[in-house]
Amino acid sequence: MTIMVMPMTLAFAPVLPLPGDHDWIRAALDGPGGLAGLSPAYGPHLARAVAGLELATLMGLAEGQGPAQAVTLYRLWLVAHPVGPSAGAARYNLGIALRANGDVAAAAEAFDLALRAHPGLWQAHLARGLALEAAGDAAGAVAAWRAALPPAEAQRELQTQLARVLEDQGQLSPAIVALTAALRIDPDQPDLVQHLVHDRQRIAAWPPQATGVPGLDDELAADLCGPLAALAMHDDPARQARICAAWIARKVPSAPERLAPPAGYAHDRIRIGYLSSDFCRHAMSYLMAEVFERHDRTRFAVHGFCTSPEDGSDIRIRVRAGFDRFELIRELNDAAAARLIRAAEIDVLIDLNGLTRGARLGILRWRPAPVQATYLGFIGPVPLPELDWNLCDAVAVPPGTDCSPPPLRIAGCFQANDSRVPVLPQVSRAGEGLPEGAMVYACMSHHYKISHDLFAAWCRIIRSVPGAVLWLIDDNTESRAALTARWVAAGLAPARLIFAPRTDPERYRARLTLADLFLDTTPYNAGTIASDALRMGLPVLTLAGRAFAARMGASLLTAIGLPECIATDLGDYELRAVAFGCEPGRLARTRAHLAGGAWARTLGDSAGFTRRLEAALEQVVLRP
Repeated sequence: MTIMVMPMTLAFAPVLPLPGDHDWIRAALDGPGGLAGLSPAYGPHLARAVAGLELATLMGLAEGQGPAQAVTLYRLWLVAHPVGPSAGAARYNLGIALRANGDVAAAAEAFDLALRAHPGLWQAHLARGLALEAAGDAAGAVAAWRAALPPAEAQRELQTQLARVLEDQGQLSPAIVALTAALRIDPDQPDLVQHLVHDRQRIAAWPPQATGVPGLDDELAADLCGPLAALAMHDDPARQARICAAWIARKVPSAPERLAPPAGYAHDRIRIGYLSSDFCRHAMSYLMAEVFERHDRTRFAVHGFCTSPEDGSDIRIRVRAGFDRFELIRELNDAAAARLIRAAEIDVLIDLNGLTRGARLGILRWRPAPVQATYLGFIGPVPLPELDWNLCDAVAVPPGTDCSPPPLRIAGCFQANDSRVPVLPQVSRAGEGLPEGAMVYACMSHHYKISHDLFAAWCRIIRSVPGAVLWLIDDNTESRAALTARWVAAGLAPARLIFAPRTDPERYRARLTLADLFLDTTPYNAGTIASDALRMGLPVLTLAGRAFAARMGASLLTAIGLPECIATDLGDYELRAVAFGCEPGRLARTRAHLAGGAWARTLGDSAGFTRRLEAALEQVVLRP
């Protein structure tokens, strides 16, 4: 490999000029024999003239001259300016000229002096190594290049911080490059592995655990993928629980004290506390707002403990108004927040985050309430010792399923919903870029939930249904490009894969009415989005797996009375999807069922759901 090192201009502070005649120097350079042919009598005059040049002017004069003349100019200038960063730049360029003139030993010495004047000049390390290598000193070259490298710890930390900011900005591929670089330095960094695997999921880089990092095999990466990625990667409740428990062990230390009385309180009304960072414009609030409002105040007092940002949204205003007491604890540390909850004597504290962004599990470790449960925010295991229950239902978590914490089953479907009729804008297929008359299969879930096998099944479904199209959310540019490439590789026309831009909640719901069948993801099913689809009259086809997240769709469809939309394996899923596309009568019957008010009677019955939730909580409340 040949590395070319060229003269460089560095932005150092200019040196004050001494009296000199630039034109005279130019004449000397251009005269017969150049500087070498100059009469010795003019030597002192030349030295004074060169010394009076600014460094940038000197470099301009030296550029384009032969290396011998450049050596003379830089040496003359350095006699008058032997120290400082500007001297470092001049010595660096002197070394370039010496090497070009064939004097590699003197070049190496010049680069060494450049580094003494300007230690941060990594280019001098590189050039010095090349000069030493040319002089036959390979060991010296290696040492010079190693000296230019920052310590491994610094490199690792720099790459980590770079990855963090890039990921926050949505620049996922550059973030992956930085994460990979940090892990190549030290593969034993579980937090970085977690981000790397999930970022690969997000851009549809399959399999996401194939990181290519030496010392990090695929199976280990799959175990270090983190809680959210685990739901989309593993349909195994026990494996999910191990992954989540390892994450908790790293991230959430135990507290030194347990605050609540183990036997509970003697209250006339049960005090329910809801803890969340999502009391704002978030799917959880849209699902739960009416539950907060509908709790029976003759039997329950309802408290909100909020770590959410103040976003000023209508849903935040509504949520706040739905509580009897609403405490802002975002600025409190875990201990202070836990003591505030303990002072309120909450009987049952319900965490609405689980292992999602913004979770404050450290508060729960202080056990500020005698009974603590997790619900809705994270549809999977939250194996925190201080959590007593995971609110679910008998379809989503059948008897005998490994569940941590233990299941507390709500009769019917576990998912809360808001019965208010939304005001929706007018939409049309033409306005959304969809073909009129075509069978439109849709999935508006995040792309990290899409796996290689599932997407391959979708390709086969579209190929089997003449004229059908697949309508996906435009999640991010990288995943869109990756999915499109795989689509074309499967022999499908690009026009049959359509991406919907993100939009506001009202238009998003309205757009669902334009599709014919919602294709659910697996093993991490759609939750809120599937419920919204059913509400809008759009049938959902799901695949019932083993884990809680893989059975959300089955729970929703069982509750609404559409068992024919629940597949048992991927082959069955494909057959049902194709049948809906090729048998108009089947699709029409399913849509007619939804059009007959099924959602309002079942999933949309917020009053009934709240009573069933309350009944479940009454089973576990403690009284002295």
